[in-house]
Amino acid sequence: MQAISYAYGQNHFLLDPDLPVLLDHYLPSWRENLNDLRDFGMLMGTEAYETLYHIDHDAPPVLVMHDLDGNRIDRVRLSPAQNALMKKVAFINRPPYAGKSWHLHYAYGYLLADTGLYCIVTITNQTAYAIYKYAPEHKSYLEPLLSGEAYGATWMTESQGGSDLGANTTSAVFDEHSGIWHLTGDKYFASGAGLTDVAITTARPQGAPDGPKGLALFLLPRLNQDGLNYHVRRLKDKSATRAVPSGEVELSSSEAYMIGRAEEGIYYTLENLTVSRLANSIGAMGVAKKAHLEVLERVKRRRAFGKALVDQPLIRNDLTDLAVRMAGGLALTFYAIEQFDRAWKERPPYSDAYHYARFFSHIAKNKTAEHSAEITRMGMELFGGLGFLEEYAVARWHREALITPIWEGPSNIQALDWLETIHKKAAHKPYLEQIETILSAFDTPESRLAWQTIQDTFVELNRSSSLDEAIWQAKYALNRIADATQVALLYDLSRTGGERYQKLAALYARRFLSGKTYPYWAVNDADIYLASDTHHV
Repeated sequence: MQAISYAYGQNHFLLDPDLPVLLDHYLPSWRENLNDLRDFGMLMGTEAYETLYHIDHDAPPVLVMHDLDGNRIDRVRLSPAQNALMKKVAFINRPPYAGKSWHLHYAYGYLLADTGLYCIVTITNQTAYAIYKYAPEHKSYLEPLLSGEAYGATWMTESQGGSDLGANTTSAVFDEHSGIWHLTGDKYFASGAGLTDVAITTARPQGAPDGPKGLALFLLPRLNQDGLNYHVRRLKDKSATRAVPSGEVELSSSEAYMIGRAEEGIYYTLENLTVSRLANSIGAMGVAKKAHLEVLERVKRRRAFGKALVDQPLIRNDLTDLAVRMAGGLALTFYAIEQFDRAWKERPPYSDAYHYARFFSHIAKNKTAEHSAEITRMGMELFGGLGFLEEYAVARWHREALITPIWEGPSNIQALDWLETIHKKAAHKPYLEQIETILSAFDTPESRLAWQTIQDTFVELNRSSSLDEAIWQAKYALNRIADATQVALLYDLSRTGGERYQKLAALYARRFLSGKTYPYWAVNDADIYLASDTHHV
C-alpha cells in the first residue's frame, strides 16, 4: 500500500482538524470516547484502508446460488478480509440504541467513509432502527444486527418506481391462519442482496390506496420454515462502489411481518430515508477527506517548475478550496445530525422539530454530494497523470464520490422533498430564526451577504405564481440556501474552533456567494490551505 497511497499508515482521526472541533461543538461528552476514536482512526488508515482497496480491486462480493448438494442458497461470498473488517466496524451502529447520540455513530461513519462498506453498516442500522422504534416484538433480531452477527437491508426501489415510492407495485396479502403477510414483487436495486439476514421493505396491502400513503413497511427474513424466503436474481455490475453486493430480489409470496401500523408505513420509510441521507452526507464528506489526505501529502512530495507543488500559488488556491469545502460540508452535516438527534424519538404525527430535521437533511445530502464530487475530482487533478490510474488510491475516491448524488435520491428529489417541508410544514420558519441569530452575532460583510442571500432566495421562491414555477427554481434555491447556511455554521463553529472558522466562513462566502476567487491573503495562511492539525486530542 505504501507504493499506491500516501494516506496509508496514518491515523485518519488525528490528521483531521475539523472533526474534533465539531464534536466539541455539538457533543462535549465525546472525549469519553477519545481513545476509541483514536484507535478507529488508526484502523481506518491501516488495515481498513488496505482491505477496502483489496476488495475494490481484487475481491468484490460474488453471488453463490447453490450449495454442494444443489440447494438454492443465494448467498454472497466475501473475502475473509472483508468478513473480518465488517465485524470490527459493526459496533458503530450501537451508540443511539445504548443511550448515546447519533453524532458518535456518524463520526465513526465519517472516518470509515468507504461508500460500499458504510452502505452495509447503514442499511443494517436502518433495519435496527425500524425494529427498535416500531417493531419491539422482533427485538430478537436487534442484538445480532448491532454486534455484526447479522446484517440488515432496506429494499424499497422497484424498476418502475425509483425515487417515486408511490409507484411501487409489490403487493402484500395477509394470511389470517398464520398471522403472516406474503409479499410478491421485484426489488430492482437491493443493496445487501445475498448478505442480509433480515431486511425492511415496502409493499402495498390489499385494498390500500394508490400512491405513497398506501405503502406499509415490512420486516422480511431471509429464511422461512421451508428454506429461502426469496430469490436473488443477480448482482448488479457497478462502476462505482464495489464492497456492497447490490442485486435484484424476487419476492414470491415471501413471508414478512408488518412493522407498526399500515397507514403509517410511508412515515416509517421516510424516517429511514432520513437516517440514510445523513449517512450519505457524512459518507460523502468522509470519501472527500480520504482524497484530501492523499493530496496533502502529494503536494509536499511532488516537485514541478523548480519547487514543491505546495509552494506554487495556484496549488495553494486549490488547497484552499479543498479546505473550505471540507469544513463547510462537515459543518452543514453535523448541524443536520444535531437536529435529527433532538427529534429522532418522535413518532407520527411529528412536531416542528422533526420537520426541521427533515428540512435540513435534504440541504445536507444535496450539498455534500456536490462537495465530495468536486473535492475528489480536484484530488485526481492534483495528482496529475497518476490521478487517473486505477492502481493509485486517489482515483478510487472520485469513483466512490460520484455515487453519493444518486443514492437515497438525486438532487431533483432532494429539492422536491425540501420544497414540501417548506410548503406543507413551514420548516423554513425556525430555520430563518436560528440562522439569523447566528449571523447577527458576527457583523461582517460576509455574514451580512449570507443573510441577504437567504432572504432573497426565499423571496424569489415565495414570488412564484404556481407550484410548478416554485419547483422550476427549487434546486437552485436549495443550493443557495446550502451555501449561505454553511457561512453561518462556520461562523458559529468559531465559538469552539477559534479564528480559523471565521476565516473559513469569509472564504466560503467570497467563493460561493460572491462568485469571486479567494483573496490573496490566503496564499500565506497554511492554517487554511494545509488544513493543519490545529486541535489537541
